[in-house]
Amino acid sequence: MATQGRGSAASDFDRAVRGIALIGGILLIALSVTVVVSVTLRSDLVGAAGVPGDFEVVQIATAIAAFCFLPWCQLRRGNIFVDTFTLKLPARWQRRIDALWDIVYALVMALVAWRLAVGARAAFATGENSMVLQVPSYLPIALCSGLAALVAAVAIVTALRLLRTPA
Repeated sequence: MATQGRGSAASDFDRAVRGIALIGGILLIALSVTVVVSVTLRSDLVGAAGVPGDFEVVQIATAIAAFCFLPWCQLRRGNIFVDTFTLKLPARWQRRIDALWDIVYALVMALVAWRLAVGARAAFATGENSMVLQVPSYLPIALCSGLAALVAAVAIVTALRLLRTPA
């Protein structure tokens, strides 16, 4: 029963991470539609103004979408890695080395999350907003900070999974 519960929690975690990646995909589709509409409106055929703040939407949505994809990429072991020097090592040692690099990645992403949180706090304190749409700058920064923290957590999970894999 305990193993079944752990597997269920792991699959719930995996589903949540996948769901966040899907949200990133939906965000990029919406972003693409916004850009197409804005460019079409600016064309000689229509001659109207584009979507107000379209460049701000592109900046914000692209950053958020990228951070939505990173946890899923890590969970699926989709990051690029070089294993030239470890190919001849036993699989157990390869997993240990990969787990070590996952921990390093987790630490780097925790640092990124922390610094983004500091930046979000500063943007909140100054009341900084985007130029056209007046979106409070701290909102997307804080969201990216939370997503970077999730990447760090996922990297810890993948490291533990590698270490728990039987020889």
